[in-house]
Amino acid sequence: MSEPKGYRVEPFGGNRQMVAASAAVGRENNTIHLMTEADITEPRRLIAEHRERTGERLSLTAYIVTCLARTLDEFPRFNSFRKGSRLIVLDDITINVLFEREIGGEDIPEPVGIQAVNRKTYRQVNDELRAAQHLEGEHLGSTTGTAWIRFIPGFLLRIFIRLASRNIGMQKRFGVVGVTAVGMFGSGPMWLTPLTSATVTVAVGAVARRPALVDGGLQEREHLCLTVAFDHDIVDGAPAARFTSRFGELLSSGDELRRLTGDTTEGRDARRTSAST
Repeated sequence: MSEPKGYRVEPFGGNRQMVAASAAVGRENNTIHLMTEADITEPRRLIAEHRERTGERLSLTAYIVTCLARTLDEFPRFNSFRKGSRLIVLDDITINVLFEREIGGEDIPEPVGIQAVNRKTYRQVNDELRAAQHLEGEHLGSTTGTAWIRFIPGFLLRIFIRLASRNIGMQKRFGVVGVTAVGMFGSGPMWLTPLTSATVTVAVGAVARRPALVDGGLQEREHLCLTVAFDHDIVDGAPAARFTSRFGELLSSGDELRRLTGDTTEGRDARRTSAST
């Protein structure tokens, strides 16, 4: 009887090779990162009250994507990518959202491009993301019509990703802006530092509860940990800071949810008065 080896050998499958190739190409970019927090107490309240009233569970990720699209509307040159000595500025905003799916016994991040987000309401984005979450497929890319990627030999994956990042058709379809919300599954303060080849990437971390001064009183508030990554070839530090600040303002406001739920300014003022008495 042979001695146990003390280890086992598993195949490093094509899905993991694709993830590794994407990360390797991402490391080649000149990326800067801004880490921040956004007070999402109001949006979370609106989502919770809507669920109590209707039974529907609205997507916080869809809210983040919608607010990001509104911010990009105000910073249109961020919706661009470099193609040699030219900057290609896209008209419509497509945001690439990463979902974690189990494929062949492995948990794999799979991108879904939400197209023309700048022309969609929160309700439309929410429904599209919910539908994407329920799609099933046996291979990476099978839910987005790109399952043919698995036939690309492993040693060519990096070359393919580099070429795709400069292809106008691919960028229009999948976008130059990405959102990954895997960090939301953590607990306590948690930030992610993404490896990315996108022009703008929002990595959503965990929700942390913190005391904050509101109208002169101390309240417990819910803060969303965020890391926003920018391609430094296209975006400088000062515009990146202004972009991140504006994005945080829109996230905290809850306005996109309020348009759906019908929550009014009068109702907010009444709750604030009740809380202070």
